Amino acid sequence: MMASVYAGRTAVTGIGTSIPPYKLQQDEVFERIAESCRDDLDIMRWARRIFRQCGVETRYTCEPEFLEPAGKCRYLPDRPGMPVPSTAHRMNTYERESVPLAVHAAREAMADAGIGPANVTHLITVSCTGQFLPGLDSMLVQELGLPWRVNRIPLVFQGCHAGLKAVQLARTIAESQADYKVLIVCVELCTIHFQPPTSRETLFGASFFGDGASACIVETAADGQEHVFRLGQGHAVLVPDSREEMIWRVGDRGFDLYLSPDIPKRLKSFLREEAEMLLGKRSLPSLWAIHPGGRGIIDAVREMFALEESQVSYSRNVLKNFGNLSSATILFVLKEMKSELARQEIDRADGISLAFGPGLTAELMAFTYLSKAEAVQSAGSEGAYV
Repeated sequence: MMASVYAGRTAVTGIGTSIPPYKLQQDEVFERIAESCRDDLDIMRWARRIFRQCGVETRYTCEPEFLEPAGKCRYLPDRPGMPVPSTAHRMNTYERESVPLAVHAAREAMADAGIGPANVTHLITVSCTGQFLPGLDSMLVQELGLPWRVNRIPLVFQGCHAGLKAVQLARTIAESQADYKVLIVCVELCTIHFQPPTSRETLFGASFFGDGASACIVETAADGQEHVFRLGQGHAVLVPDSREEMIWRVGDRGFDLYLSPDIPKRLKSFLREEAEMLLGKRSLPSLWAIHPGGRGIIDAVREMFALEESQVSYSRNVLKNFGNLSSATILFVLKEMKSELARQEIDRADGISLAFGPGLTAELMAFTYLSKAEAVQSAGSEGAYV
């Protein structure tokens, strides 16, 4: 029997998410942006266009200042020359706010998988919006009561694709020994890097990024375990001659982001070939977990593979309700998908997950949703599964 590209022995058995308490309505954010750049008609025009087209209605932030008028928000001063928060200030905010969000998401994921902290053998932490030491991984060991000897693996400053990269790494770890249980925790506080709207580039970040955390458990799926994503084959690709398309650098006033408007076009130039390499001669799956890096990216993938609107609805809903949460976003999408498939009482469906980040880097991974996990037998020495 041909080995399945979709369903290996390990699975995502539990997913958790968390968001900060402050809700940003897109029209209200635009009003604050407009107040901040009212004397620059070109920026105002671009802001109106970007905010209307990005596909976001609400987002969340850990910073209550964004609920204030522009003149009272240090991140969006209403006149030139006003001081804005330094990188050190933003990192202090990150250290204070990231841990509670990460803890909440991790506890929810463990509860969803039905395991306790003592069962976790590996901890992968993912973030690109802040750093401190002792790091998030050390804090989570203490806050969650994980074993002191848990294997800690931080993935730092990799960008939006790192959440799916962590899942691929966790799959490899969990496949190496049947009793390994990997906890992945992604936390991103994107809004603390908002910059005064002085260019189109700063408007992109202000228009669709939000804050939040997500977590999941990757382990050998037990027979009868409910609502799991069995993890199949996957790979990553670095796209040649595209390193200037997405840039994320540390600046004096936070991290400076540049996103090229040509990214959807670049995806169309290589993604079909990568999907064909992953799937071989198999037909396209029904489930698509796409990282919603923006409305244009979702549209590009839908058009490229002639997908139905229902197939990209999970990604659109996450973008609409939470914005782009960088590395944490892909688990929000899988949670949305899991909930809807359970509601529809779907027994089994194959899928593919896609995430994109600086490089340009694309992560691709096949999976199978099962309402109840089945026992899987090894099929040969190369680690393939039937």
